[in-house]
Amino acid sequence: MSAQLRARRALLSAAAIAASSALLPSSAFAEAKGEIRIAHVYSKTGALEAYGKQTATGFMMGLEYATQGTMSVAGKKLTVIEKDDQGKPDVGKSLLAAAYGDDKADIAVGPTSSGVALALLPVAEEYKKILLVEPAVADSITGDKWNKYIFRTGRNSSQDAISNAVALDKAGVTIATLAQDYAFGRDGVKAFKESIKNAKIVHEEYLPTATTDFTAGAQRLIDALKDKPGRKVIWVLWAGAGNPFKIADLDLKRYGIEIATGGNILPAMASFKNFPGMEGATYYYFGIPKNPVNEWLVANHYSKFKSPPDFFTAGGMAAAIAVVDALRKTNGDTNTDKLIKTMEGMSFDTPKGKMSFRKEDHQAMQSMYHFKIKADPAFAWGVPELVREIKPEEMNVPIRNKR
Repeated sequence: MSAQLRARRALLSAAAIAASSALLPSSAFAEAKGEIRIAHVYSKTGALEAYGKQTATGFMMGLEYATQGTMSVAGKKLTVIEKDDQGKPDVGKSLLAAAYGDDKADIAVGPTSSGVALALLPVAEEYKKILLVEPAVADSITGDKWNKYIFRTGRNSSQDAISNAVALDKAGVTIATLAQDYAFGRDGVKAFKESIKNAKIVHEEYLPTATTDFTAGAQRLIDALKDKPGRKVIWVLWAGAGNPFKIADLDLKRYGIEIATGGNILPAMASFKNFPGMEGATYYYFGIPKNPVNEWLVANHYSKFKSPPDFFTAGGMAAAIAVVDALRKTNGDTNTDKLIKTMEGMSFDTPKGKMSFRKEDHQAMQSMYHFKIKADPAFAWGVPELVREIKPEEMNVPIRNKR
């Protein structure tokens, strides 16, 4: 055979391979390459940048842990494609569409913001691909805006609210709430109100997410509480920039008013040192859960970053473990229907212990932690000391979807 003929046949063969590859569906194309593509859409920049970066760190550490450092499942390489939604719903929506459509992502994880998450839900449904929500919190994500392609490892507003009500829902307690005026804040307060059976809520204060001057809102809260008998509490639900705990500067103690809140990232908890004895419930604090996954996370995070893992780092790790466990159970098959069937009801280990995806709405059922703040000079933040673990079966988390 002449060299010219051999070259011609090689070109024809290459063209045929290219043509057949172009006809493969995206998941089959990735599998043919021995690769599973995971899009991670989160706030690399924007108001929730700190949360997003922690999630990304935790996600990569979770993949490392769950694959024992191979970064592969069933012989297929895990490729993570990062996308910065900047905390903007329209940006996130276009990025997820590009991830599924152009980048051939088999599954997506994220986002950070509840507002962005609500914009992403219909994109997952349109492309018929799984979106594993972490850490966006709004109830509506696995509630009335939910579709069957949505799973969530992050806690939802009801889980936050029910666990925080454990500390506050007592007869003779009067509560006012302070939250951000968007999906996270409004869904959170709605769930909190539904969880309160014995205490009385007399005022809801919603402020813009970028608020830095809390004086006017604080005065309205004080006016609603100051003349009430018994224990008086302002329950704060806040994420991102701004320090709502500045309301204490208005001398709340003069009116006998306390502040209560849930957990947060360590820098935000620096202000908690000013409120020793403050109670609430948290999703995660590195010193609370006692299990092998958390021990690995804490040890390796200290080793890599010279600091403990934070609130959203644990969530990112939980999401990664869930992805790897599901893919391992399907032997690396990324067919969406197979993954949905596999993940519904699936239990998996996380830094918080065992989580399980509820079949009805794909919400991860998980423990929360009732805490009391201790001002420990060894730490720059108020330390949440465990009062007790609130188990999933103790929380009657509503099923809010329309399935």
